[in-house]
Amino acid sequence: MWNNQGYQNGQFNLYSYYVGYNPPTSVNPYPRFPSIHSQAFLSPFTYVVGDVTIQKNTYVGPFVSIRADEGTPFYIGSNSNLQDGVILHGLKDKYFEKNSKKYSIYIGNRVSCAHGALVHGPCRVEDAVFIGFKAIVYNAIIGEGSFISSGAVVTNGVELKPRSFVPPGANIDSQEKANVLGIVPETEEEFAIAVQRVNSEFPAAYSLYFGKNKCSCGLAC
Repeated sequence: MWNNQGYQNGQFNLYSYYVGYNPPTSVNPYPRFPSIHSQAFLSPFTYVVGDVTIQKNTYVGPFVSIRADEGTPFYIGSNSNLQDGVILHGLKDKYFEKNSKKYSIYIGNRVSCAHGALVHGPCRVEDAVFIGFKAIVYNAIIGEGSFISSGAVVTNGVELKPRSFVPPGANIDSQEKANVLGIVPETEEEFAIAVQRVNSEFPAAYSLYFGKNKCSCGLAC
């Protein structure tokens, strides 16, 4: 509805995202459909293909790309959030194990991936990790409760111990660099908890806002 000044009143929703099978290729010949919990939320313009599991109460922001068409499978735990513009992709036949299962990308519970972050498999991100704005995680294991600051890079097969703090813009590309990282400062820990708490409210809130009922696959019905 438009008012007499030419401005729109109320909300106008064009609710659209893409969830589908990965295309069969020589790299990944078996089409798999994502498994998305009914209480997860996919924002408009989200793209999800392939063997991807998204658990309960996880928020996926606008323009997020979760593409399990090469490396596969992906797992995203409960109460996590992938904010606007986050990219998930993986390399062929490169894995880390979690609970005796191989994953191209494993993201645990209560993980925050801030705007523009790139998480590229193989990688394993344990619970309660914060990955900052435009940070890159590739070929790495991130210990529980770690904080990766804005613009930082963690790569080259390193493993961060729990509660590691990666400073802004740091390049952690050797185990020696990873081993000397300090623990997360209290201010950043509080910030990460606050971000996760706010984003954990979004799945239910946005589902009501968009007036959307979803089936078990996560698609609008």
